[in-house]
Amino acid sequence: MKDVQNQPDARKMSIDRVGVTRLRYPVTVLDRKNGIQHTVGDLEMTVSLPHHFRGTHMSRFIEILNEHHRELHIDKIGDVLEKMKSRLEAEEAHIRLRFPYFIEKAAPATGAMGLVEYTGLYEGSLSGKMDFMLGVEVPVTTLCPCSKEISESGAHNQRSIVRIRIRYSSFVWLEDLIETAEACASSPVYSLLKREDEKAVTETAYSRPMFAEDMVRDIALKLEQDPRILWYGAESENMESIHNHNAFASIERWKTGAGRKS
Repeated sequence: MKDVQNQPDARKMSIDRVGVTRLRYPVTVLDRKNGIQHTVGDLEMTVSLPHHFRGTHMSRFIEILNEHHRELHIDKIGDVLEKMKSRLEAEEAHIRLRFPYFIEKAAPATGAMGLVEYTGLYEGSLSGKMDFMLGVEVPVTTLCPCSKEISESGAHNQRSIVRIRIRYSSFVWLEDLIETAEACASSPVYSLLKREDEKAVTETAYSRPMFAEDMVRDIALKLEQDPRILWYGAESENMESIHNHNAFASIERWKTGAGRKS
């Protein structure tokens, strides 16, 4: 049959990225406690398109995924990118995978167990060199230092989201990043809380007031001290409970001596 995608294109215009997005696919990822965790990924797979090709072959992206039998561990991403470059005759290949990730967590007072959902991120690019970022989104609680300072009783608090992305020289677990984020918040969040636990959570948050700026600075200091990490991005976003806007702060850094990857 005629290969329409491979037909020449007279416009002589290359395209930076073509491919598939919003692809839902069952995947298996690494889990520090259990070895592996089965989840569902939201994938974006793209390649550069040379000016002489009219289009790319969308089916080949799915074929490459199928060859990995749903296993998209961190150490598989490079192989997937190599196959994308080769089979689609591209100079660059990119993959972005977001997935729900669950950790069983004990409530702070009663020890009641419940699953808390986080969002994991794998993001890789391959041109001349491989570039890979590991990331996570972590829900936390923050309590406003200003509100606590100026109020005669109480202080407003809110649900917040911490986002961390890293480039690293040796393996880092998602759980490592989650623990870093939670340690820098007013309090972690939990899926199951009895009354004793609610008391513990609210009192902990009240004793640890945090601005969005406080959280990203504390996270950045922890990431700076981790010798495995070469580059990091940390964001905090507070879904304000008494304002009609969110509060946001962000830090991105290459660590001294790490060297910038191309």
